[in-house]
Amino acid sequence: MVIINSQLAYSEESYKKYFSGEKGIVSIMYHRFNQDNYPSTNIQMDVFKKHIYSIQDSGHKFLNPNIFNQIFFTEKLEKKFLLTIDDGYESFYKHAWPYLRENKIPFLIFISTQAVGKRGYMSWDQIKEIEKYDFVNIGNHSHSHDYLVNFTFDEFKKDIKKSIEIFESELGYNPKFFSYPFGEWSLRQKKFISEYFDFAFGQHSGVIDLNKDKHELPRFPINEKYGELERFDFIVNLLPFQYVNIFPEEKIVTNNNPPDFKVEFFHEQKISNINCFSNEGSGWDKSKLEIENNILKIIFRDQFNVRRGRINCSIKDSEGWRWFGVQFVLKNIKDN
Repeated sequence: MVIINSQLAYSEESYKKYFSGEKGIVSIMYHRFNQDNYPSTNIQMDVFKKHIYSIQDSGHKFLNPNIFNQIFFTEKLEKKFLLTIDDGYESFYKHAWPYLRENKIPFLIFISTQAVGKRGYMSWDQIKEIEKYDFVNIGNHSHSHDYLVNFTFDEFKKDIKKSIEIFESELGYNPKFFSYPFGEWSLRQKKFISEYFDFAFGQHSGVIDLNKDKHELPRFPINEKYGELERFDFIVNLLPFQYVNIFPEEKIVTNNNPPDFKVEFFHEQKISNINCFSNEGSGWDKSKLEIENNILKIIFRDQFNVRRGRINCSIKDSEGWRWFGVQFVLKNIKDN
């Protein structure tokens, strides 16, 4: 472990190098399809198809999750798109799956094992049916899909191991991909997940590049509220915002509210015109920033008072807009 400025740290596994040609992987996340009574997690199929057309019209390609390991660790001179679906709702199988199958669009679907076969969810037979296609990959989404950061560590381990046992029994293997329920994790939980999974995804926004932590990969959540075509086209054109490290690595906020938040960038990067917004206090607003030696510090206006404290930073350079997001979690608050 190398210590920087007495506080910032990064792993020896990090590349520690800025890749100027890196175009990244834009990962987008959906849940339900054509379920009007769940607007916060639903997308209408006609809108979903427009999203697919937008990506195709951009000239970029969907990434088959089967080669994600190969692509992640190389400089991506062409942008890729990773389509992900969480929870395995029956509405996915009924509405989105026939369209994706017909057009052979690669995707990664995360399954919570406890819900399989229950009302509104896919069955194991349906999961096994889609899993046979070479452009489909199954991911693990825990067993209970509960607020796992509120679990004791032993309860957390029991939940994850239960999901692994069920996957091995039903599919013959444990997936190499994991998705944190609600995009929440503690540092101790992340380290445990890294022992059983090659990659893990959150729900904070950003573009994946080969300097990102492979066990806290960003995705753009898409739903009825955040699925407007204009916003989606903006996401399609985003580029990765690389950095060396984000501090603190622990994303659970307890008595450190707000956290002492810093981001270390590479010396080659020009970040003087960076903008950040965060949702502490009374809601989203522009953040006050301090930058010294290419280390950015946010001076928060107030404490976070909702379950998920979020920070989004962006910068525009000669190639376009770059973006990354971070999510902190206040434990024992059920939802915001």
